[in-house]
Amino acid sequence: MAVDHTRAPVLEALVDYRRDGRLSFTPPGHKQARGADPAVREVLGDAVFLGDVLASGGLDDRLMRGRVLQRAEELMADAVHADHTFFTTCGSSLSVKAAMLAVAGPHEKLLIGRDAHKSVASGLVLSGIEPVWVDPRWDAERHLAHPPSAEDFERAFAAHPDAKGALITSPTPYGACADLRSVAEVCHRRGVPLIVDEAWGAHLPFHPDLPSWAMDAGADICVTSIHKMGSGLEQGSVFHLRGDLVPPELLKTRADLLGTTSPSALIYAGLDGWRRQMALRGPEVMGGALELAGRVRSAIEEIDGLHVDDRDDFCGPGLADDFDPLPVVIDVTGLRITGYRAADWLREHRNLDAHLTDHRRIGAQITHGDDQETAAELLAALKDLAGAAPGLADGPRVDVPAPSGLRMTQALLPRDAFFGPAENVPTGEAAGRIAAEIITPYPPGIPAVLPGERLTEPVLRYLTSGLAAGMNLPDPSDPRLETVRVVSDAG
Repeated sequence: MAVDHTRAPVLEALVDYRRDGRLSFTPPGHKQARGADPAVREVLGDAVFLGDVLASGGLDDRLMRGRVLQRAEELMADAVHADHTFFTTCGSSLSVKAAMLAVAGPHEKLLIGRDAHKSVASGLVLSGIEPVWVDPRWDAERHLAHPPSAEDFERAFAAHPDAKGALITSPTPYGACADLRSVAEVCHRRGVPLIVDEAWGAHLPFHPDLPSWAMDAGADICVTSIHKMGSGLEQGSVFHLRGDLVPPELLKTRADLLGTTSPSALIYAGLDGWRRQMALRGPEVMGGALELAGRVRSAIEEIDGLHVDDRDDFCGPGLADDFDPLPVVIDVTGLRITGYRAADWLREHRNLDAHLTDHRRIGAQITHGDDQETAAELLAALKDLAGAAPGLADGPRVDVPAPSGLRMTQALLPRDAFFGPAENVPTGEAAGRIAAEIITPYPPGIPAVLPGERLTEPVLRYLTSGLAAGMNLPDPSDPRLETVRVVSDAG
């Protein structure tokens, strides 16, 4: 049956709601902006409140007989070649947890790339799943992790044949991509599913020059943040399902355990509108973004002291398999400053916010929302940064260990360590103890410490020196990292 991608069921339902002049005696309590504080209305605008209606008993009737959300999800699934799609208003942090819970249960094994996002670590704590960590491919020269290879997963399955499936992150926040088709084949030979955390890949299905999309590569579940590289609002996420290894009703019930019973129609509308935009104009819109990113990359490379990491830097034997050029990752090593200091200077002096920051890089994400004007402002700001760098070069440095020094032994299940008896000890005395908390440099949000890992001096030095240099650590119990929460009497 033909699918009409000019339709947008959620947006159309919001239009009908306003046109019909519905009078609501239900939440939300602002009652279509009438009760909102005038100062708030002035900042946000009434459109936000007018679109903020109940999904059940507002956007649709109380029994959802109009199938508004279901029709929107079916259109999204068709647009990206999935069998089923589920919308969530709780971000991909929820979606990836739901996917994990649909594949493995307490004390069951799941193979996971150790470059996974914090949300995966949280999923392990909540579920009691036993992680079998698959090491990423480390670029020791650039101090960067790329997704594990199919061979890495093959070896992990050989050592743990009882694993219920695998989870891989691709693309990474840096734009590095895995050979998903080969990883999926490794899983499917064993009759188990592959979950792809493709939070950074909402745009991938819509242009042939972009890396392969997880559903087309044979993945079973794919999690995508529409708000990251797409046009969705913050927290707008979808998870897609293909094949028969994970029943759709099971995935839905797992998501229901975690999701809100008060979803935002505004976020649903953003997801619905993004799908229509890409289904109708995807190649044109994404093609423009790729052309702009190419010009921006070339221009940044001409600025003394800056280097744009490109395919030749990220891809090759022992490195990534493919590369997304839209997360423009800029190495500032040549300026003799950290990425943290560069990002802070750009915000303070040029009103420009970089995204990804680490000890030697900043990310200047280019999307279909950028144009010649925003690109020119970025380039001018980076030239000014290069000029100001000599006065910034004396800041603290991050003690980044070799790749082998970043990996620690998983001594306890994350859940057992997180919820078990714990104590705070001085960071200088924490080496050898078992961590009872997550510690995550953010962004990009890949934990350096997971509950249940036995702490080592190199990792602790990396975190304490990073904090002094400007690293953002949002999750440790002691934000100054003078102490670390560890399992009691761990020896």
